[in-house]
Amino acid sequence: MPDVGPVPVLRHDWNQSEVEALFALPFTELVQRAASAHREHFDPAEVQISTLLSVKTGGCPEDCGYCPQAQRYHTGVEATKLMDADDVLERARAAKAAGASRFCMGAAWRSPKDRDIPKVAEMIRGVKALGLETCATLGMLSAPQADALKSAGLDYYNHNLDTAPDFYGDVITTRDYQDRLDTLTHVRDAGMKTCCGGIVGMGESRAQRAGLLRTLANLPAHPDSVPINRLVQVAGTPLAEKNTVAELDAFEFVRTIAVARIIMPKSMVRLSAGRETMSDELQALCFLAGANSIFHGEKLLTTGNPDVDHDAKLFERLGLRPMQLVESNIDACSDTVHADITVQLVA
Repeated sequence: MPDVGPVPVLRHDWNQSEVEALFALPFTELVQRAASAHREHFDPAEVQISTLLSVKTGGCPEDCGYCPQAQRYHTGVEATKLMDADDVLERARAAKAAGASRFCMGAAWRSPKDRDIPKVAEMIRGVKALGLETCATLGMLSAPQADALKSAGLDYYNHNLDTAPDFYGDVITTRDYQDRLDTLTHVRDAGMKTCCGGIVGMGESRAQRAGLLRTLANLPAHPDSVPINRLVQVAGTPLAEKNTVAELDAFEFVRTIAVARIIMPKSMVRLSAGRETMSDELQALCFLAGANSIFHGEKLLTTGNPDVDHDAKLFERLGLRPMQLVESNIDACSDTVHADITVQLVA
């Protein structure tokens, strides 16, 4: 077995066997290592709370096998137009009042049209003025579009890799893996932070889960935020209709969180989609293994999420507290303040 002893603080040269060896560690040893890495860079009693709002739902031309927003699938999701900025700001104020420090805006586009960018920029400026961190996920971006969003004050851009390169074609055919990497390059070059993770439990192997995390860790810069989603099987989507994908084992999900924390120690690791069906005990194990960010609120784009009161009670039981936003760091480029690992069901 490859050596899986103490690891350097930051690496971008992980090989597949090293990451698989971490997955194969005895569960308690793996979680202990992840918890130690977490404590080196974060207060383990703090969890960042983010809110995600779908500002434009449905009608997406892509064929992502997990996504209820694809127009080709019959999932009951109705396509909507882009929300007005005033309505978005009303929701952002409510999110801040409920304890959120970051507000994420998602639009079901393959890529935004240039005429859409000024409308989104208006939302970003308004949310920013409330003292919240801003994040958006709008699909693929060109370099000029990324520059325009940065100029509007966007802090983070979410664009997930979804899964390992060698499993990607089993899930999506309308966009290449390189398309995703190109968008991340445009985001980094514009000076924004990246929010990039994936979805687990889509029928991939453990080696492919390791391949996803390895790809993320070997990017030119670790994603500041790495969302980890557990597949939500929505009726009408191919991954639900095939009826062959079993829910990912809970301990395997925790292992995924722990390995992400070890190989991307300064990133925020976020529990995203699928949390509605996670027990309190499973979430507690994830926090122990290095997850330090959640999405807060009733819905993640089009899928359910635990309610705010339940989260507050869980935090109280575990002795956790919401991470407070340091406003002077909203625009900072430090990868240690609010970097997070989030995997969410967003194109």
